[in-house]
Amino acid sequence: MRTDLTTTVGSVALPNPVMTASGTAGHGDELAGYVDLAKLGAMVVKSLSAAPWAGNPAPRVHETPAGMINSIGLQGPGIEAWARDELPALLGRKARVVVSIWGRSVAEYAEAAAMCAELPEEVVAVEVNVSCPNVEDRHRMFAHAPESTCEVLEATAVAGRPRWAKLSPNVTDIVAIAEAAQEGGAEAVTLANTLMGMVIDIEARRPLLGGGGGGLSGPAIHPVSVRAVYDVHAAFKDLPIIGAGGVASAHQAIEFIQAGASAVQVGTASFANPRASVNILDGIGKWCAKHRVKCVQDLIGAAHRR
Repeated sequence: MRTDLTTTVGSVALPNPVMTASGTAGHGDELAGYVDLAKLGAMVVKSLSAAPWAGNPAPRVHETPAGMINSIGLQGPGIEAWARDELPALLGRKARVVVSIWGRSVAEYAEAAAMCAELPEEVVAVEVNVSCPNVEDRHRMFAHAPESTCEVLEATAVAGRPRWAKLSPNVTDIVAIAEAAQEGGAEAVTLANTLMGMVIDIEARRPLLGGGGGGLSGPAIHPVSVRAVYDVHAAFKDLPIIGAGGVASAHQAIEFIQAGASAVQVGTASFANPRASVNILDGIGKWCAKHRVKCVQDLIGAAHRR
């Protein structure tokens, strides 16, 4: 049997539930040599600010026993240069594009969102990466408090298109943060960003990454993200969720969907295998056919019904 893989994330209809994760597939069509970008649910580009940003000093990435840790520092060309120089290549590949935005202040988020309002309709959503350092409160990220999360989402309404809030797992109660994002106008939440970590160079006796600490991603964080999806879906069944964190197989993608996700994002796995996203998509179809699942949306939240 053939499974219907179409899904929706809020008001955004997608042909299937597999996307790239922001920060792992570049700003343009870098993966096009390995993946038919039009085949994926959507391409989520690396986070962009209103202005160009140089990022952190090298080294920026280090392999860990179950994934990797990075301190890229949100390097990017800025939205204007990206829209001019890199977005056309994605559109030429017939990709559905989700632009990820970030800022160091609420005003910077609002500026970035306003620039997104001018983007073509193929940019189907804006993922608001609130898992960023807040220069107005150096002790925490925006996503570490319900108030600042809500404030940023409200400020980004000027984007004029669906907004998804990308949240941090480094909190005691992610359900409260997700509720605040929804109150601020988020149509969906992406759960979740990286876990904060650090690697020490014991010979040099200092942090190995140029930015000091970094974000841990890959298989090690998958159970943490699954729990976040499960808890938020249990609390808000009508809030669409995108599962992100350690998806390296169809099995792990289906875990997210059964926990309550409407779609998933594939990130770190693409560094080891650039075809990971499309392989996972094919694997979901095979699993559903084997288990006689007529529609992938029937699996959303299935783990809550048993």
